[in-house]
Amino acid sequence: MAFPDDKELLTSYRESGRPEYYFGIILEKYQQKLYWYIRRMVINHEDADDVLQNTFVKVWRGLPAFREGSGLFTWMYRIATNEALTFLKSRQKRRKREMDDPEGRIVEGLHSDPEFSGDELYQKLLIAIEQLPTKQQQVFRLRYFEEMPYEDMSTVLNTSVGALKASYHHAAKKIQSAILDGD
Repeated sequence: MAFPDDKELLTSYRESGRPEYYFGIILEKYQQKLYWYIRRMVINHEDADDVLQNTFVKVWRGLPAFREGSGLFTWMYRIATNEALTFLKSRQKRRKREMDDPEGRIVEGLHSDPEFSGDELYQKLLIAIEQLPTKQQQVFRLRYFEEMPYEDMSTVLNTSVGALKASYHHAAKKIQSAILDGD
């Protein structure tokens, strides 16, 4: 299905008298991309679904006030990022054990998921990402998996393009080292 561009969607959402219908189109357009972005952060399918649902609740509530200063896409990614980070912080408080064994948590989470079909190298990549500082994790995931331009990442993460490029470079070096040293 070819979706209308975001400006058309927002105009229709605001002016048609059918905001639920156009929100449904927005949801359909971005649901899969946001799911996989969140999934890479929280690892587990059920957790990703919960965070995605929270994200779309916030999008629904915030959409009437959205001023289009940034693109709809980047605004939604920012909400998804904040929701995923909030979830991870609350989970971290509940389960200190996860911080003691991130590798075990990732491997356990992946293997318990019926949708997972990754190989050993992919597991090593996820484990290496998990070892990065939070900001580097975010930058690496957005750039590597989402192929998001630095300018959009700057809006999503509220950081300068230069700082994002440096974070990505450092993250990539650490990941490369972790994967090569792990063999």
